[in-house]
Amino acid sequence: MTMPTVAVVGRPNVGKSTLFNRLIGGRRAIVSDQAGTTRDRHFGTADWGGRRFWLVDTGGLVPDSKDSMDRAIRRQVDLAVEQADLVVFLVDGKEGLNPVDEEIAAHLRRASRPVLLAVNKLDDLPDTTGHMPFYKLGLGDPMPLSAAIGKASGDLLDAIVERLPAPQEGELDDAINVAIVGRPNVGKSSIINRLLGTDRVVVSPVAGTTRDAVDSVFKAHGKLFNFIDTAGLRKKARVHEDVEFYSTLRTQRAIERAQVCVLVVDASIGLHTQDLRIANEAWDRGCGLIIAVNKWDLVKEKDANTARRGEQELRAKAPFLAYVKFVYLSAETGQRIHQLPEEILAVAEARERRIPTAEVNTVLEELVQHTSPPQKAGQEVKLLYASQVGTAPPVFALVCSRPDAIPESYERYLINGFRRAWSFEGVPLRLKFKGRSGRHT
Repeated sequence: MTMPTVAVVGRPNVGKSTLFNRLIGGRRAIVSDQAGTTRDRHFGTADWGGRRFWLVDTGGLVPDSKDSMDRAIRRQVDLAVEQADLVVFLVDGKEGLNPVDEEIAAHLRRASRPVLLAVNKLDDLPDTTGHMPFYKLGLGDPMPLSAAIGKASGDLLDAIVERLPAPQEGELDDAINVAIVGRPNVGKSSIINRLLGTDRVVVSPVAGTTRDAVDSVFKAHGKLFNFIDTAGLRKKARVHEDVEFYSTLRTQRAIERAQVCVLVVDASIGLHTQDLRIANEAWDRGCGLIIAVNKWDLVKEKDANTARRGEQELRAKAPFLAYVKFVYLSAETGQRIHQLPEEILAVAEARERRIPTAEVNTVLEELVQHTSPPQKAGQEVKLLYASQVGTAPPVFALVCSRPDAIPESYERYLINGFRRAWSFEGVPLRLKFKGRSGRHT
């Protein structure tokens, strides 16, 4: 990864996620008055003054807490600081200097990373001196701002860009966005951590540990993969807290952002109705799709045909799964885990594949000769020609004499024929029928 990284750190409830959302120009992080809402690092791309950089939001830091979750968050913050080119240390100007702020400042000095001190919640700028007590931290001039209403956020961005390392070649390399989705506690975070080789995402046996969508960047096969770990999707009737509601919403947005979705299912439990709903949602939105069957090592009674029989049963419930790759792996043991990036890359490339018009028409002619469109008395249907008109996902336009008369069964026949010709494994295909006048169906 060649873009510089800026980590936002501070004690709980000082407004880190609000600042994060302000600086990247969107509502990517969950914001709540409940302390400890943000548990993991999560990334967003910020753009200011012609510079792009990764902005990293972190969980609230409580240096001396013995609580297991606070300790896990502390490890995450340490990793974020270690990997950052610049640390933005955020404090609460409304509450004033806190002993925990002094502990964090001492911790950051020991880390030997560049630090920019920002004092938040000073809504009455410029008529305030609320930032003055923070000179005591010995981290240079404190920058006053109000993330909630945006006051002085541009000044902070100017200061961040000024302190970034010089631009590097390849800074704007595109990454493949991959949403890791599934029900709670099926091992989504564990899969990412195994691939990254580090505890990038907080992992706990408590279902629902990951609340927000978390971005982690990984390089393999010469490509950047941006893994979006998400909170496990729950049935809406079971979503009671605001935070759980926004977590579910964030998962759906992660699917919208993704080029490829990896649906993680627990091999010992199998693929349930909730998993099929997630798969359908990703497919309908045009995402590439891979089914990652995790904890395969825990399935004791299996033979060479166990996986095939399971896939056949699932495809009977959801026929589109016939076009989707199943990967049987174990995040715990690492079994086949490194096959996943290769499969993701293949699906991402298939999603962007463009077929020459002459080749499309050759295949269409062969399909029509083998099986012509159903005909009704006095309503002759002719397929005249076709071309690919879009990618991500692939879209083909077919000009015909009567677009309204093409039944769904024949559309499926054509899609299956196109798949046989060009694979498109793991990728939805779209057909658009239009008459000579250009009218679509």
